Amino acid sequence: MEHFYTIQGEGYHQGKAAYFVRLGGCDVGCTWCDVKESWSFDAHPHWTIASIVDAVKNTPAPIAVITGGEPLLHPLDALTTALRENGIATNIETSGSAPLSGTWDWICLSPKKFKQPLPEILPVANELKIIVYNKTDFAWGEQFAAQVASHCKLYLQPEWSKAAAMTPLIIDYIKAHPQWELSLQIHKYINVP
Repeated sequence: MEHFYTIQGEGYHQGKAAYFVRLGGCDVGCTWCDVKESWSFDAHPHWTIASIVDAVKNTPAPIAVITGGEPLLHPLDALTTALRENGIATNIETSGSAPLSGTWDWICLSPKKFKQPLPEILPVANELKIIVYNKTDFAWGEQFAAQVASHCKLYLQPEWSKAAAMTPLIIDYIKAHPQWELSLQIHKYINVP
């Protein structure tokens, strides 16, 4: 769908320079998605892997973040191989709704109620990011926290349109459950993509 150089706005790598590659196509369809234009498979330009790698190499970005839509609806082995061969770390942001492909330095799993993640993705996630839209999302997120590896970072992130209401609840929840950390979408606060 698009690719651009910016900073990672959320999660473990928040604040780090990163090159984003947003792939079109999504089978999850969250009602609160902030990139609904990414859902279509056919409405976006096509780029070769070489042109994407060249674009990343033309910046000092140490990380390429593959996101979507749902990026795992695409075969990602060739893309991640090419990026890694050029010294670029590979991160993915996924709901886990499709089989894992590619070789990853960091896997951010953000499961969605609309289509839950495949069980085989949970133990390989480096980061579990639960979007908190309402109070029931805490218990819902705990079921996934129980299935990830012990080294997996656990994040609670308010859904942007509900941030004013949910952030205080998240803070209280983290204080009571300190294995969790807060993730905010800082890119939205500082108006960068």
